[in-house]
Amino acid sequence: MTVSKQELAVAALRNGTVIDHIPSASLFKAVRILGIENLTGAVTIGYNLDSKKLGTKGIIKAADVFFPESTLNRIALIAPSAVVNIIRDYEVVEKFPVSLPDTIVGIVKCGNPKCITNNEPMRTRFHVINRDDVTISCHYCSQVVKSIDAKII
Repeated sequence: MTVSKQELAVAALRNGTVIDHIPSASLFKAVRILGIENLTGAVTIGYNLDSKKLGTKGIIKAADVFFPESTLNRIALIAPSAVVNIIRDYEVVEKFPVSLPDTIVGIVKCGNPKCITNNEPMRTRFHVINRDDVTISCHYCSQVVKSIDAKII
């Protein structure tokens, strides 16, 4: 079996989670949202890889980690095109796109300096008001922000 050099760009994974088709500009926000820096197992992060759909993309491979679907869906805020692959014994056993939840809690900082979330010790809460353009609104002060401009906590 011949393996091309392109296939060698990212190593195979025995068991774990692969998150593919992350826009390159959003890759490190996705890393932060998922808490990748706190994992103890092997993690591979591919950045600016060629993509027919996106031009360039990012990919995250986490060995022996299976994130809850609710955690994975949090990255839909900044990477709505992302696809999750669950790997067991080198085989994809489950594949699904991320899905944007109706409410985003504790991952986006409100841009309004007068918002209570910036002045009291409480978690932020945003409601999705536009899924196509991925726009959210602060639950407390109604500040509107597009996902591209969202400041990830």
